Amino acid sequence: MLGEQKHVSSGTLQNSFDRRSVVIGGLQASVGILLAVRQGWIGLVQNEKYKMASESNRVNLTLIPPRRGAILDRNNAPIATNRADLRIDLVPERLVDKERTIAELGELLSLDEVALQDLRDKLDKARGFQSVEAASGLRDDVYNRVLVRLPDMPGVVAHLGYSRWYPTGPSVAHLVGYVGPASAKDYEKEKNPLLITPGFKIGKDGLEKHFEATLRGVPGARRAEVTANGKVVRDLDMRDEIPGKPLKLTINAPLQDYAARRIGLESAAVVVMDCQNGQILALTSMPAFDPNEFVGGIGRLQWKMLNEDDHIPLLNKALRGLYPPGSTMKPMASLALLTHGVDPDERVSCPGGYRLGNRFFRCDAVHGSVDMRTAIEKSCNTYFWAMAHRVGYDAIAPVAKQLGLGQEFDLPGTAQRYGTIPDAAWKMRRYKQEWSAADSLNASIGQGYVSVSPLQLAVMTSRIASGRNVQPSLIFGQDKPLGPALPFTPEQLAVAHDGMFRVVNGSGTAGASRLPLDGIQMAGKTGTAQVRALVARGHFGDWKSRDHSLFVCYAPAAAPRYAISVVVEHGTFGARAAAPIARDVMTFLFDPAKAMATLSELEKTWGGTPTERMNAKYRAFVSRYGTSAPRVGDDEAVAKTMDAAENTQPPGDGASNETGPTRPEEPPAQAAPEAEPAPTPSPAAPTGAPPAPGAAP
Repeated sequence: MLGEQKHVSSGTLQNSFDRRSVVIGGLQASVGILLAVRQGWIGLVQNEKYKMASESNRVNLTLIPPRRGAILDRNNAPIATNRADLRIDLVPERLVDKERTIAELGELLSLDEVALQDLRDKLDKARGFQSVEAASGLRDDVYNRVLVRLPDMPGVVAHLGYSRWYPTGPSVAHLVGYVGPASAKDYEKEKNPLLITPGFKIGKDGLEKHFEATLRGVPGARRAEVTANGKVVRDLDMRDEIPGKPLKLTINAPLQDYAARRIGLESAAVVVMDCQNGQILALTSMPAFDPNEFVGGIGRLQWKMLNEDDHIPLLNKALRGLYPPGSTMKPMASLALLTHGVDPDERVSCPGGYRLGNRFFRCDAVHGSVDMRTAIEKSCNTYFWAMAHRVGYDAIAPVAKQLGLGQEFDLPGTAQRYGTIPDAAWKMRRYKQEWSAADSLNASIGQGYVSVSPLQLAVMTSRIASGRNVQPSLIFGQDKPLGPALPFTPEQLAVAHDGMFRVVNGSGTAGASRLPLDGIQMAGKTGTAQVRALVARGHFGDWKSRDHSLFVCYAPAAAPRYAISVVVEHGTFGARAAAPIARDVMTFLFDPAKAMATLSELEKTWGGTPTERMNAKYRAFVSRYGTSAPRVGDDEAVAKTMDAAENTQPPGDGASNETGPTRPEEPPAQAAPEAEPAPTPSPAAPTGAPPAPGAAP
């Protein structure tokens, strides 16, 4: 019936209650069992995992960067070392309010706007936990001022450790390279947590990079009990780091620094070798960068200074600069002529030049009748043109290579350029043209297609001086064995030695550069290499159009021990720029005090040491450009810029093929007799070919 209600008895209610109790009880039991299983899994199976997690909350484990192995000179003086350092770093991943933290640090560390901008740039390039150096070399009071504020600045880390230090700064930049923070790509490649440890640096260039595995060392570790906020309660354990192994070079550090400073305001390279065993005592290229500035990452203005300097401080001129050797090749050419039967006493008349067909190649003066020794002494082109035309350039090129020109040497950690010792096969490959008699004349006096490095010139001079096939070495204790015997008799070597001796001590082109030492004489040869044909004669014209200045020498002349090559870019005459530098560097080898007295007077007129001049230039850039300089690229961009500087075309390449009067080694006291006008270049001359004979002696 409608409205009739279902009868519910007590039994029905009891049955319903029992069913629900069973369901709920089953669910509770299931949850309990799951919780028990989970608790058992955590307590038994994953016990070690959570024990370690708990321990990591209580204990902080940090890596201690190892002290980098020192780079030492031959007498164990430091070239690159480590110094105790109070430093402040930032860890981007831990920064809470980046701009506020930067502003507070700027106030605490007294950073100007340029430094703050550089710091922001570094943070933008950093990734994850890779630390960024904010300041280093801090005074105790400044460091302590930051310490007390650390709890309020998450991401800021204070360190008492060691940092790389180059005592002579730019003097060794191209020799050893530099270190810097590891990049994100470095970490991706190696996956080593040491690379993102605050304060750790890796080799980025030169010896620092090549010997990274030797110099790095093994990191230490520190376990400390910390609070939940990361404050250290006590040290629990520490494993000492193992410093990297030292690297000992053949370099004489005081000589290296002296040579770099003596270059002064010039753009030049100086190489000094022991011509008895081939050890390199100095390998200098200036101007250079300061590797100390690269340790924490270079800033915008410093990078702008390096990029805009027309003296190219990023180029290692000693190893990668290529230059026409000019008349510095003449002692080598003499030996080549002697081995092909030329009598050194045979005389050639120099009327002021040499005629080849309908072309007249002018010498720098009328030398009259000259023999081989006098031709070296007076740097007479006419003599070498006549003899090279007689025996052929094919007799000279192999000897140039035997003496080290156009060669690469086994020097670890260096990137060298070969240069060019041309011959007929080379010209055909390069220009698809036959070798000509004019090419032979041109190459015989170190012009035209010929290009060499300052290191090669030093090797050549060492071999001529000693008569031994010495091989250059840079790592102390790893001297290279002698190469094949040189094809010269003592009598033939004596001819070249006599000519070079008279260049300095006779009436030759470098008489003003005699050593100011009693009982020690120097033998040498000047060179003035043409940069552009008929544009700038010697010291005239704009800087880049002037001739290069070269000088090679050895001393003592009676018993050769040291050989030096000097190349001054656009330095005008060989006797004017390069020879005085070589004289003072050679003087330092025998009497450092006398040489330093000379240098001190010169630096007063130059504005101080290289470091002092760089600092002054930086201050001027800060005042002029402020924060407007462009951003510095990443490691790849920096490497690309440095590589671009190293791969510029060698000076002289692309000069015209015109013939003109040669460059005198030193301005003559009176005008030389008028020579026959130079003819118009042949239409067959290759476009962009180097100048024909008539270049500087």
